[in-house]
Amino acid sequence: MKEKIIVGLSGGVDSSVAAFLLLQQGFEVEALFMKNWDEDDDEFCTAKDDLSDATQVAQKLGIKLHTANFSSEYWEDVFKDFIEQHKQGLTPNPDIICNQKIKFKVFLDYALDLGASKIATGHYAKTNGKQLQTAFDSNKDQTYFLHLLSEKQLEKSLFPLGNLPKTEVRKIAKEQGFITADKKDSTGICFIGKRNFNDFLSQYIKKNEGDIVDDKGNFIKKHQGLAFYTIGQRKGLEIGGGFGEDKNLGKPWFVVEKNIKKNQIVVAQGESDLLYHQTLITQKPHFINDEFDYNKKYFAKIRHRGKNESCKISKYKDGLQVIFDNKQRAITPGQSIVFYDNNICLGGAIINSYK
Repeated sequence: MKEKIIVGLSGGVDSSVAAFLLLQQGFEVEALFMKNWDEDDDEFCTAKDDLSDATQVAQKLGIKLHTANFSSEYWEDVFKDFIEQHKQGLTPNPDIICNQKIKFKVFLDYALDLGASKIATGHYAKTNGKQLQTAFDSNKDQTYFLHLLSEKQLEKSLFPLGNLPKTEVRKIAKEQGFITADKKDSTGICFIGKRNFNDFLSQYIKKNEGDIVDDKGNFIKKHQGLAFYTIGQRKGLEIGGGFGEDKNLGKPWFVVEKNIKKNQIVVAQGESDLLYHQTLITQKPHFINDEFDYNKKYFAKIRHRGKNESCKISKYKDGLQVIFDNKQRAITPGQSIVFYDNNICLGGAIINSYK
C-alpha cells in the first residue's frame, strides 16, 4: 500500500512541481489549497486566481484537491500578534509564525485526519526527519522562515524541492505543461498583497504622531506612528536637505533608531555608524533539536536575504546574547535571528534589542 502524502498546493510553480515529484517517487498524492485570509477585493487578493491555477494543476496530475479555510486560525494565531507587535513599535515577521502555527500545525493536523502520513510543501529546504537543513539552491533557501518548526513537525514533513535549483523547477513545470510554469513568485506578506503596506496597517493601527529627529537631536518633522517605520528604512521618509550643523547634502536619510519611550524616530544621513551594531539581545529562543553548545561558534543571519555571519552565542536572562565577529547593518527588534551550524538550521529567536 502506497504512503499517502498531502501536498499544500498554493497555485504557484514550486508547490506544483513538488506534487509532481511526489507522484514520480511513488507516493499516493492528494493536495490541499488553504485559504488563510478572508479578502474579497480582487485588486489586492489573488486567492481566486491561485485556486483556479491549483485546480488546473491538480487536474493535470490526476490528484484530488481539497480546499480548507484556515482564516480564523490565521487571524487568532498570526495576525492579531502581528498587529500587537507593530503597536509596540516592533517589526514582526508573520510568515515565520504562519509556518509554525498554520502550515505545519493546522494543515498538518487536517492532513493527518484525512489519512495522510505526512505533508509536503514547495519550500526550498531539506530534512532528514529530525533536522532542518539548508536547500541546494542557496539563493532560494527558506530555512529562515521554517526555523520555528519542531522535530515532531519535521518528522511529518517533506520538502521535495530541497535538492533542486529554481531553474530546474521552472524547467520541470514547463515540460509538464503546468499553467504555473511562468508564474511570478509571490513576494511580501500574503494578506497585504499588492497594496501599500502603511495604508493597510493604518486600517488596524491608529496614528500616534511623534517627532522625527536627526542623530544630533534636531527636530525635522512629524511622523504618524512608530508602527509605520523600520530600522534601516530609506524610502518614504520624505526628508530633503540637511539639518543642524552638518549640512550633509545629497546623501539619503535612514532610520537608525525607534525610541519607543519618547515616541521618536531617529534618522541619520548616509551609511552612519549608528546603523551598525555587533551585539544583540533576543527573547523566546527556539531550538529545533538540542540546545546550543555555548562554547562553540555558530553562524547566524538577521534577515532572510542576509548572509550567514560568524558569532558567539551565550545565555542572557530569558533569552540569548549574540556577539557577531563583524558589525551588522540595521538590526531590527521584532525580526528573527536564525542560527546555523554549517548546513543545519538550529533554530532562532526574536531580536529584542541591540547594543
